[in-house]
Amino acid sequence: MSHYPFQLEPLPYACDALVPCLGPETVAIHHDRHQAAYVKNLNKALENCPQLHRQPLEAFLLNPGMIPASIRTAVCRNAGGVYSHELYFDGMTGCRKSTGPVGRLAQAIDRCYGSFERFRDVFTQTALSQFGSGWAWLAACPDGGICVLSTSNQETPLSRGLRPVLCVDVWEHAYYLDHQNRREAYLDCWWGLVDWEFAEENFLPCCGGSASRPRSL
Repeated sequence: MSHYPFQLEPLPYACDALVPCLGPETVAIHHDRHQAAYVKNLNKALENCPQLHRQPLEAFLLNPGMIPASIRTAVCRNAGGVYSHELYFDGMTGCRKSTGPVGRLAQAIDRCYGSFERFRDVFTQTALSQFGSGWAWLAACPDGGICVLSTSNQETPLSRGLRPVLCVDVWEHAYYLDHQNRREAYLDCWWGLVDWEFAEENFLPCCGGSASRPRSL
């Protein structure tokens, strides 16, 4: 549901679809417990604030000033958790082999980074350099360009005026059961799961194009 009470969105694939990179136990715990907790806590924080019940998820991240100070931190943290996890899970696929960016996004990557290989190196190093819990993002800029950045905890690029296109979760709960503390090994196999068609559909509205299906966020 796009407004309160928010619901846990189902995975777009089975829990075992991401093997061998991510096992079914990792995916199930991450989605059914971690992401579900953000949904539950977001609804709890908003329960006694009916004036916000018709607001979509992104509104809380784009305009936190509209949230009463007494619940602002709880709402922003949990809304960020819901938003980021939905993009993360939707941005992977177990149905087809990842072959690299397509369409307008591929052109933007080549224009901004020179090649997909260079972009991949920058993105990977950004993800590896994130200290502690957080995320690495590919985001669209207001001028139509793209950028790579990391954020801590549940901050999203929306707070910086950027539009998220793709993200990877580098909290250890995202990969510890399969890769222990080896974040680099997790990222190496994550690249093989990226749904570049989904990323392209996210990017098109940011560069004046139109998506072929509605975004899930």
